[in-house]
Amino acid sequence: MKTVTLPSGEAVPALGQGTWQMAGDRGQRAEEIATIRLGLDRGLTLIDTAEMYGEGAVEELIGEAIGGRRNETFLVSKVYPHNASRAGVLAACERSLRRLKTDRIDLYLLHWPGSHPIAETVRGFQALLEAGKIRRWGVSNFDLHEMEAVWALPGGGACASDQVLYNLSRRGPEFDLMPAARARAMPIMAYSPLEQGRLTHRPALEAIARRDGATVYQVALAWTLSRPGVIAIPKAVTPAHVRENVAALDFVLTPEDLAALDHAYPPPKRKTALGML
Repeated sequence: MKTVTLPSGEAVPALGQGTWQMAGDRGQRAEEIATIRLGLDRGLTLIDTAEMYGEGAVEELIGEAIGGRRNETFLVSKVYPHNASRAGVLAACERSLRRLKTDRIDLYLLHWPGSHPIAETVRGFQALLEAGKIRRWGVSNFDLHEMEAVWALPGGGACASDQVLYNLSRRGPEFDLMPAARARAMPIMAYSPLEQGRLTHRPALEAIARRDGATVYQVALAWTLSRPGVIAIPKAVTPAHVRENVAALDFVLTPEDLAALDHAYPPPKRKTALGML
């Protein structure tokens, strides 16, 4: 398994499991749990979720799926911005811990910038660290100017990751956010690396997939995984989808492939607003 190193020096899998929009159909629950467990078997031990997902239902699903396997799982969850006051963060984390059936969250993120001052949120995170409720903290959907405000805080350099929308068709973060993150050895966590299955299938992408007997999604995921300091968290809801994602780890893009993909999905030449889904 390829790994990415957090600022603390801890290595985590470069390919994890996203869970957005899971737990919406009780009839699919058994398959979703089996899928998460297969992901663990295949080394996808980083699992991302949030209190927002199903208003806690997805955290409950994950708590069931990782039963007996907590110590091999790197759990990421996120707090709603409206819960991100110092006291609110503490209470929200306790609720997430109960749903996840665990005593700690490995990486706890602020889901997006909100009305509570980020300094207050970070104080809440630091209190959770001291209590052993979380092991690391970070943010999500923060653009460069917002990250600079985090880094300027006392203890802000401990921010472990920024989770953002990033894929072949959403390359805006490459302009300034990702270089700044790399300079601080802070990974970017790419959510929706396949644009929720809606990635435009341009001829260059299709040609690479056809040549190597892969799917366009495997090629696109391999591209994301080839970016330095990036953790990809695609969602899989079936065991077959997990196997397809894992196979992308072995897919090697040549310099010619990368040039063709750059031509089809050009890197940004100017600053653009950070995308969100």
